[in-house]
Amino acid sequence: MTALDIGVYVPQMGMSYSDVLHRAQRCEELGIGSLWLYDHLYGPGMPEIDSLEAWTLATALLSRTERLRVGHLVLCNQFRHPAVLAKMATTLDQISAGRLQLGLGSGSIEDEHVRTGLDWETFAHRSRRLGEALEILTQAFGTGRVDFAGEHYRVRDMPIRPGPVQLPRPPIVVGGVGEKYTLPLVARYADVWNVPTYALGELEHKMAVLRDLCADIGRDPATIVMSVEAVLALAPDEASLPEVRRIAEKRFGGPGFGLHEGGLIGTAPMIVERLRHWQRLGFGQVVLFTHDRAADRTLELLATQVIGEVTR
Repeated sequence: MTALDIGVYVPQMGMSYSDVLHRAQRCEELGIGSLWLYDHLYGPGMPEIDSLEAWTLATALLSRTERLRVGHLVLCNQFRHPAVLAKMATTLDQISAGRLQLGLGSGSIEDEHVRTGLDWETFAHRSRRLGEALEILTQAFGTGRVDFAGEHYRVRDMPIRPGPVQLPRPPIVVGGVGEKYTLPLVARYADVWNVPTYALGELEHKMAVLRDLCADIGRDPATIVMSVEAVLALAPDEASLPEVRRIAEKRFGGPGFGLHEGGLIGTAPMIVERLRHWQRLGFGQVVLFTHDRAADRTLELLATQVIGEVTR
């Protein structure tokens, strides 16, 4: 079976820096491989709640850890010019000794664009911008120089030095399952394809679409790490399961979170079996929302009773 990397998603809405840092350092201590943040100017639908800026927070976490990998699911391409982002990414990869995961998407929340005066346009428009950004990043990481003239971006003979520590480059993660716009970008540019929670009921179909798109451009789909994000409701024992399930339903019961499609509700043996199913499908990474926002007890259970079993 495919080796499985397990990370934890910690959306930073309503959390202080010390809250997030504690979770990052606890993940590192427990041997959890990666921690993931969101990239929004405020929590979606909750502008009155505190929310730390994504890139600054990732930089701080990487500077206070030694082994943990940190990334975003996903950075909004609308917020940063891709040539500037390339420079930011190579610098942070240098600072972190090669622990950056670079997730990038086209933007998903219209309201934050309207409030800040950023162009929203159509999904097709944003997808074309994302494609050009991915081409600029590919040049920057591959040659250390960008020369690009597109519909949305023009970069002339721009050096990106120093380059990244990770070779050939920091993994570029593209999330989404749209067959017309997103999956073609995954096939052409991504090192990692992340399937969001809302698409968990369509996994095998979307995998087949991606394989066909790769075949169309002559890319081996095995060169793309398949990643899936899912809500984890992990109970320490059967007696605790009803309360854990209740919390998960309250926080993540909406259709967009795929709580039931993901099937990660139960005790450790139940979760291990579900993760092994994804391994057999060829997934190499799972990023988990936990029902209790990555509380210590759940991180410890995940590390000792789930990850240890799946990875041995």
